[in-house]
Order: sequence, then structure tokens, then C-alpha cells
Amino acid sequence: MKSRADLLPADAPLVPKVPVWARPRGLVLYDADAAYLAGAALSSLNNLVRQDFSWAGVWRQRLALQCAAAAVSLTGRREDESALRDTHFLRGAGDDPGPSGHLLMAWRRLAGRTTNCDAEIVRPVAEQQFGLHWDDGLAEVVANATDMMVSSRPAPVLAAEIAAAVYRARPDAELLGFWLADMLLAEKFRWPIPVPLLMGQVFSPVFKSGENRKRIRPGAEGWGRAVFLAYATAAAEACDLGADVLAPRAVKLMMVAPKLRAKGSGDVIKLLLSDDVVPGSWSSSKLSARGARRLFDRLGELGAVRELSGRPTFRLYGL
Repeated sequence: MKSRADLLPADAPLVPKVPVWARPRGLVLYDADAAYLAGAALSSLNNLVRQDFSWAGVWRQRLALQCAAAAVSLTGRREDESALRDTHFLRGAGDDPGPSGHLLMAWRRLAGRTTNCDAEIVRPVAEQQFGLHWDDGLAEVVANATDMMVSSRPAPVLAAEIAAAVYRARPDAELLGFWLADMLLAEKFRWPIPVPLLMGQVFSPVFKSGENRKRIRPGAEGWGRAVFLAYATAAAEACDLGADVLAPRAVKLMMVAPKLRAKGSGDVIKLLLSDDVVPGSWSSSKLSARGARRLFDRLGELGAVRELSGRPTFRLYGL
């Protein structure tokens, strides 16, 4: 296990960002132009992923939270990111997180497991988190993903196709289609762990069409172009989150790490770098809950963590 000193970067590399010219601006009329933007933006994101920054875990989980909040909103529920955090991190052991909590768990599972688009991985998520009945239609779509992977077509093209295939087979499984799109994208790029991206853009103008600005459904006219533009925007925002927000906060956290004397503080630092938040009541065999509270207070004084709940009790701490 790495010590606290091992977490300090000798020479922190620059975090890749998507160039301005690759970020969608205004109306993009042609699929080829949209595909070009997606390819350029995802290339920058690919460079970020492959550097495996110390904060990659919290980065993926913050993106998972964004995607889950969008999915919850699409279902007509009202829980925002803050409420979803509470549901997940403050529920008792064995408590049912409810429909919205299950959606957060779906994207957290996407952001925290090995990339693999097969039935053994997908079926439990479909049944347990999305509440779907697994049938031959979904099984066939997932089985066909293996054939799609050997195609020479670009990753965002395959992502758009699998989401459309899910929707054709089971319109009630649309959210799963978005989830699978990111899984297939990651597998095509050979990322070790997927990055939640597409669902977070579902309310973006790129998914609106016609005079009434209705949402483009998977496989409908304009779907492919919308997915390209959504991935271009999502990649840019994901890189910005890493470069502008999490990287400097992680550096601050690792700089103060040697000043901490509490036993178990190294474990807390690793958790802060690997997950969205850590409850203030967290404890371990090395650190009591009371000791953890003192540690979080100290980290807050040093400007190394933020309290994200805004409450005096049941607090949640993160980068």
C-alpha cells in the first residue's frame, strides 16, 4: 500500500483539455462535421484517461453523479445531485435506495468497474438498477456488442448504434441504452474503466429537433449527429472538471498530507481521491469516527477538502 508520501507527485503532468476549435458552438448541420468534433474531443479525453491521475476515481464518480441526476430528471423525479448523494452515502446498511438511488448506483457501477460489455456484467445492472425484465431482445443486443467491437467504425458511431439498438428492442430500456453507449465507447478505446458521459448531455440542445424542439430518441433522424456532438461536449466538460477543478484540489490535498499525524489519515486521503465524497462519520480500525471528524476539520482548515452537504450534522466531505 502506498504511503502518504508516495501520493505526492514528483512532477505533476498537465491535464489534457479539449481545444476550443473542437468544442461544438452553434448549429452543426452535417454528420461529418459533428463526427470530426467528437473524434478530436475524445482524443483529448483519451489522453487524460491514459495518464491515470491520482484523482481519476473521484473524477469518474463526479461524472457518474451528473449522469445519474440527468437520468433521474428524465424519469420525472426531482432528486438533484445533492439529494442523490444523501441517498447513497447516508442510507443504512441493507436499506433500499429507491428508484433514484438505484439509478445512481447504475452509473457508479459503470464508473467503478472493469470495461466489459457482456451479459454477465450488463444483466445484473439492467435488472437490479434499472428494474428491467431481461429478455431475448436485450440479450441479443448485448451479444451483438461483441461483433460491433471488431468493426473498424469509430467509437462514438458504435455508441450511438448500441443505444439505438436497445431502444428498438425495448423502448422502456432507453436509460440502459445510454449506459451501454458509454460502456461500448470505453471498450472501443480500451479504457480499463468506463467514463460516464452521454447521459449527462441528454438535456443538451443537441438532442432537440424540429420547431417544437422535441427530444431526439435513439435511432431517430438526427440521432447519430446528436450523439457525436454530445460526446464532444461531454469530453470537453469532463476534461475541464479534471484540469480546472479536481487536479488543483488533489494537489492541495496531497501537499498537506505529510502534515497529518492521525493514524488512518492515509486511508482517508485515498478515499477522497477515489470517490465523490466521504461521510464525516466514516471510521476504520485505525481511525475512530470522532478522530475522523477531527481530521476532516483539520483538512477543511488547511483548505484541502470541502464540506458538500451544507449541514451542521451528517456531513459529507470531498475534493
